[in-house]
Amino acid sequence: MTEEYKKRINAVFEFIDANLDNELSLEKVAQMAYYSPFHFHRIFKMITNETLNQYIIRRKIEKAAALLIHKKELTITEIVHQLGFTSNAVFTRTFKNYYHQNPSDFRKTHPHKFSKISQVDSKNSQQKESYETYICNLINLKNFTTMHAKIEIKEWVTQPYAYVTHIGVKGVEKAFQKIIQWCAPKQILEDHSCKIIRVFHDSFKITAPDKVRMSIGVTLTEKIKTHGDISIAELPKGKYIVGSYELSIEDLEKAWTGLFIWMNENGYKKANYNPFEVYHNDFNKHPEKKAIIDLYIPVE
Repeated sequence: MTEEYKKRINAVFEFIDANLDNELSLEKVAQMAYYSPFHFHRIFKMITNETLNQYIIRRKIEKAAALLIHKKELTITEIVHQLGFTSNAVFTRTFKNYYHQNPSDFRKTHPHKFSKISQVDSKNSQQKESYETYICNLINLKNFTTMHAKIEIKEWVTQPYAYVTHIGVKGVEKAFQKIIQWCAPKQILEDHSCKIIRVFHDSFKITAPDKVRMSIGVTLTEKIKTHGDISIAELPKGKYIVGSYELSIEDLEKAWTGLFIWMNENGYKKANYNPFEVYHNDFNKHPEKKAIIDLYIPVE
């Protein structure tokens, strides 16, 4: 797979993200990528292991799940219309194929689904034990956040970044190595205001780990021309909850989950753009192999 293919697919990902509420035909998406529909279909499946239609439907359902979680004021019918499903019945059937629950039940049970903390069983005999486990884990995560995080609310100004796309949790270290190698001859990291980052376009709460899309990149002081599969995007300006940590990479999931709990308990709502991580060191060079890292959650 050539780097040029991957770079064009990066643009396709951004186009789909921006147009999920609109009609997205194979012909339309292939045209913006400058491929014939047949050629584009083959390339897209090689890179994502999904057909374009499978990818779009999954992204629509995952966006619906995010709206059910974060936009309690929206009715299911409003979500159906917003995402262009033909009927509530079609939406419900498709949603159940992914999450094995109808949308109403998903919305009701989500408070018991902070990442992998708890899966509340529907059988009465197991509900009490599951709920008690959930409460125990919730307390542990809140304690972890209190002990390890410095939390602030910050305004972020728009900033460009160069990145490579990585899908899934396997092999992500190679993406970090690639962006660092790309920076080296340009001496980008010699400017200490430029930081290695990871942007999450999907949430592990609603997307299968092998399909989570990430941008592994480096912030820039200005936009520059790139080649190959290195693309340019922008971190949008806005208000963010920022959690600052010094921790082992194995504790990142705890940190993220605890920070989202802090967000909910302090009355903030996630905004409709992507969380990201900013790395301030190479954790492999830390005496305790710890990352000095900021986690950013966009909020309204």
